[in-house]
Amino acid sequence: MIASLRGQVLERGLDGTVLVEVAGMGYQVTVSPRTLPELEPTSSVFLYIHHHIREDGQTLYGFATRDERATFQTLIATHGVGPALAIAILGTHPPSALVDIVASNDLGALTLVPGVGKKTAERLLVELRSRLAVPVLDPVGSGGVSGGSVVGDVREALAGLGYGADEIRDALREVPDGSADAPTLLRDSLKLLAARRA
Repeated sequence: MIASLRGQVLERGLDGTVLVEVAGMGYQVTVSPRTLPELEPTSSVFLYIHHHIREDGQTLYGFATRDERATFQTLIATHGVGPALAIAILGTHPPSALVDIVASNDLGALTLVPGVGKKTAERLLVELRSRLAVPVLDPVGSGGVSGGSVVGDVREALAGLGYGADEIRDALREVPDGSADAPTLLRDSLKLLAARRA
């Protein structure tokens, strides 16, 4: 069972895969859309690996962090979530944001994931609540954590500024992983939307 790879990126495919050479051996690894741009050909790389074995073949899924791999493994253990959907979810929301989304029941944020409609998002919110380390939120006004997620708050702010649902969805899918807090996510989203309307 392969658990990690350290080597050099030889190729980066448009299909979400990279070819990593380790001691003369080449391994094809599927990574998330969020990780793929960081893996430049000829660069050194270390990836945590989930070695997925099925009757019809084997696939290596690579992750930049142990947390990302653990979240992927939690997702594929959830009813109705295969590796492709799990990769799409992680490509849209990093692990910390996903916990925030599930904790606040942010249905809209989950529907930002390609291939996830309202019914699937509702089921995922229920099933992931018991699988992820989701904090218990106090009711708003009781001095606890607010019930809104970062993505949900930014989506509402952009809608209030007159942007359409499709524009907002596309922008939030493309904003880099570094935008963890609401002000940064809002600023980066507005830059992207402004550039598109220019």
